[in-house]
Amino acid sequence: MKQQANRLLALDILRGITIAGMILVNNPGSWGSIYAPLRHAAWNGLTPTDLVFPFFMFIMGISTFMSLRKFEFKPTSAVIIKILRRFVVIFAIGLGIAWFSKFCYGIASGLTNADEQLPLWTIIANSANSFANLRILGVLPRLAISYGVAALIAVLVNHKYIMHIIVSMLVVYALVLILGNGYEFSDTNIISIIDHAVLGGNHMYSDTIDGVRLEFDPEGFISTLPAIVHVLLGFWVGKKMMAETDNTKRIVVLFVAGAVLTFAGLLLSYGLPINKKIWSPTFVLTTCGLASTLLGLLIWIIDIKGYKKWSCFFESFGVNPLFIYVLAGVLSILLGAIRFANAEGSYTTLKGFIYNDVIGSVITDATLASLVFALLFVCLNWAIGYILYKKKIYIKI
Repeated sequence: MKQQANRLLALDILRGITIAGMILVNNPGSWGSIYAPLRHAAWNGLTPTDLVFPFFMFIMGISTFMSLRKFEFKPTSAVIIKILRRFVVIFAIGLGIAWFSKFCYGIASGLTNADEQLPLWTIIANSANSFANLRILGVLPRLAISYGVAALIAVLVNHKYIMHIIVSMLVVYALVLILGNGYEFSDTNIISIIDHAVLGGNHMYSDTIDGVRLEFDPEGFISTLPAIVHVLLGFWVGKKMMAETDNTKRIVVLFVAGAVLTFAGLLLSYGLPINKKIWSPTFVLTTCGLASTLLGLLIWIIDIKGYKKWSCFFESFGVNPLFIYVLAGVLSILLGAIRFANAEGSYTTLKGFIYNDVIGSVITDATLASLVFALLFVCLNWAIGYILYKKKIYIKI
């Protein structure tokens, strides 16, 4: 833990908005009661919820530029080790959370299963040995890989070639999707085939669309290729933006980049649909464009006009983003795994008790109650983040 020097406030605020948004959409009171804008698109399409993760990756690219600029982008052993260490730590934490989830839910299931009266130590041992069905990839592993590859490119490749790399990667991925049935949710999808070959079905996320259930990982192996482009585009836009010292000129750079990328993504979507679950090229372009535009707007509001009071809430998330995201993941697991007997003699989770018995006793509309639970959960994580923020403690992951 250490204190940090001055930061770009608008960037922290946008980062905080995305983290708060990710926690909000990932923790409804009930997955069966969610307002439409807070749902991911089932397959093709784009909802507000689909924006939060790619926005964070775009910001990560800008932050990567600002971080590596201090080392003049020289591939020294210290810089390479710093990049690799951060990659390993973030990836390991992602695996750790996936294991912790199976461990906690395994114990909860074992203790409340009346048909299997197993000894406590047997339940713990069985729950801990979940590696055969552990999901390997996910949000944090994708962040780790995308950051690691993009950062290495930033220090090993001349920056004038970065846009060439971005275009080449998107074109190659677009061809893979077109030639490999990539826009169909089926086991003939090239993404599903490659992910199964590399990861194995037991280590992938399972999804159901229109009654079809398939091991299809939205943060899979092959779809990480365009996710790397997300960070590279953020890096490229950050380089162009920070080349200007005047905030007004920075806004122009961001708005122009945002308009070009968004227009390109929407135009190409007529042939290459926008799809988050396969991280399609048009999804990359459109979300990067919207993120660039929003950052420009925030710089105008916060840094030029000086309207900062409203942003304090999000700043607490933005200065410790990954720590608070990990914290939210751990708390969410515990809320769902902790169980106790209710008046009917069955078991309810702590989350179910709060949602149904506490919030539900006041708010009868299930969808509104679900949203209130999510908002309260966001506030719980904010309260912890706010304490760190006030003490000027910044936890690097």
